[in-house]
Amino acid sequence: MAEARPALSLSLQFADARHRDRLPRHKVARWMRAALGAPAEIAVRIVDADEGRALNRDYRGKDYATNVLTFDYAREPVVQADLVLCAPVVEREAHEQGKAIEAHYAHLLVHGTLHAQGYDHERSRDARVMEAREREILAALGFADPYVDGRAD
Repeated sequence: MAEARPALSLSLQFADARHRDRLPRHKVARWMRAALGAPAEIAVRIVDADEGRALNRDYRGKDYATNVLTFDYAREPVVQADLVLCAPVVEREAHEQGKAIEAHYAHLLVHGTLHAQGYDHERSRDARVMEAREREILAALGFADPYVDGRAD
């Protein structure tokens, strides 16, 4: 019998539509539910490099587009967050790491969903815990170890 996953209210937005066909709603929801420990309301926005750079600069003080940004607003009783993924960065990293774009998106969506629940990787101990959880989730979803060739930001 399959384990029940927490409820997910998902808004999926494509400001940059280049990977829309690779990110059907049912797959995005499946990947994110696998990482959830509580019900959630999460908006996922796929953006271009300009929007990704502006958000990273304005909210993190880093003047470059990054792969995934997590804006977490609440963790209890419902996880509430926005995840922003930068399509050109995801595409470039997948190519550089020799990974399928779908596998890289799955990793980054799991990564961002874990961030929304309080996981972090700033300290090495926390990074080990978070990375182990990512590996476990992605293996259960049928994806290879995401840290063999690269790291999420």
